[in-house]
Amino acid sequence: MKCLIVDYMYDNIEELLLAAGLEPDYQPTIARDGIMNIIHNYEGLIIRSKTRVDEALVTQAKQLKFVGRAGAGIDNLDEEALNRRNIKILNAPEGNRNALGEHCMGLLLGLLNNIVKSDREVRSGVWDREGNRGYELSGKTIALVGYGYMGTAFAEKLRGFGCEVLVFDKYKTDCTDDFVRQTSMGEIYERADIFSLHIPLTKETRGLVDFNYINKFRKKIFLINTARGEIVSLAGLCQAIESGKVIGAGLDVLENEKISNLTSSEQKMFEYLVNSNKTILTPHVAGWSYESYEKINNVLIDKIKREINGIQ
Repeated sequence: MKCLIVDYMYDNIEELLLAAGLEPDYQPTIARDGIMNIIHNYEGLIIRSKTRVDEALVTQAKQLKFVGRAGAGIDNLDEEALNRRNIKILNAPEGNRNALGEHCMGLLLGLLNNIVKSDREVRSGVWDREGNRGYELSGKTIALVGYGYMGTAFAEKLRGFGCEVLVFDKYKTDCTDDFVRQTSMGEIYERADIFSLHIPLTKETRGLVDFNYINKFRKKIFLINTARGEIVSLAGLCQAIESGKVIGAGLDVLENEKISNLTSSEQKMFEYLVNSNKTILTPHVAGWSYESYEKINNVLIDKIKREINGIQ
């Protein structure tokens, strides 16, 4: 079984595929046109985020048995087109969940304690203790929307901080344990101090968190987004920061992450976030640690091996 890899992967990808009984073809620099021209030769395809696996590509993939997504999100895959052809979708959220959970903690503690803001000020010769007075995490209510691999990873990191964790996940009914309590969005709007997103990008969630959504929270909140940028309307977020409803926002993802190619309105919002002392921005690296880079390979190839050997 031949497997085409079209993105850069950790160095052991070919070794792992060979050990699993596959013939790897590692072409991390290949462009979409090149993939379209040769995909008919392969039973397997491994991607990260640069390649859109859509109807046009799948139509050319006459022998394709599986698509492996080296990471968690599968919003760049046309699930309907793949399912219609019985092409298995495999991803590896187990590989980067720990990295994402730790990154969420970094964003949250950075916001609560003005770490980035005060660092910039001290480097500029400003010693402002009162202006950088922080908030303690202990005693706060943290609301997680989405409680899959990423939401649970963040919850695990919050243990020991003396906070309350509420969860809303419309597709699960068994999230409550000795630390986390599943609840309604109504209670989250009423009680949350901190709001963190851990849901996939879908037609339903695109643009979900706009100003009207944020304004439903009774309290002023801190907002964390390490999921997908398109879930949060930056126009709405900027408005919420300006109004004081959002005290601070930690964003690992943006609505448009091609920041060298923003529209004029996107550029205006981006500049607002960049110049605000209430934001921490990171370049979609929450799950992108040195360790996760390798772990994703191991998880994904193990799933591929089980799939081709018919192991549940």
